[in-house]
Amino acid sequence: MPQLYLVAGLGNPGERYEKTRHNAGAAVVAKLADSTHVSLRRVKSCMTLACEAEIGGAPTVLSFPQTYMNESGRAVVCLMKRYPEAVVNSLVVIHDELDLPVGVVKIKRGGGLAGHNGLKSIASYAGSKDFIRVRVGIGRPRDGVDISRWVLSRPDANERIQLELATERAAMAVQSIVRDGVEKAMNEFNSNTR
Repeated sequence: MPQLYLVAGLGNPGERYEKTRHNAGAAVVAKLADSTHVSLRRVKSCMTLACEAEIGGAPTVLSFPQTYMNESGRAVVCLMKRYPEAVVNSLVVIHDELDLPVGVVKIKRGGGLAGHNGLKSIASYAGSKDFIRVRVGIGRPRDGVDISRWVLSRPDANERIQLELATERAAMAVQSIVRDGVEKAMNEFNSNTR
């Protein structure tokens, strides 16, 4: 039986945060739901929007936690309990990444959390950092600009185009992970700068 993948796109709920840099992960999950012709629905008990999908023949659960970024782990681990066949090494977390240039997409398994509150929450609730990350580069702000203001703001027109392309690429990265495995996907996506 194929491995079940749980794919969580991180962000903050509500119109105020739509299209902000911090919601890059949520945008990718929305793109994946659209491309697989499914709709995210509220799962109140897990404080998330979620749906079941099929990617490359593999069962997949798509999720956008509605807990705010710093409590993402509550929603993710709740879904893992609802789908016990979803284990940490088949958990794919899509998130914004300050340490990558705008629009660059990279895949990583485990490792540091780079001060990202969503990743810290998931690692804490799951008791492990060994999940797969699809990192969407948002770049760092110029000197003197507050980081939290930067991630919670909307990009300018040029960056918006780059991030829209990155959303497409990150969705393709998730499809590759589910279809071909993380090692092959890393070889394909990490060797390119875009």
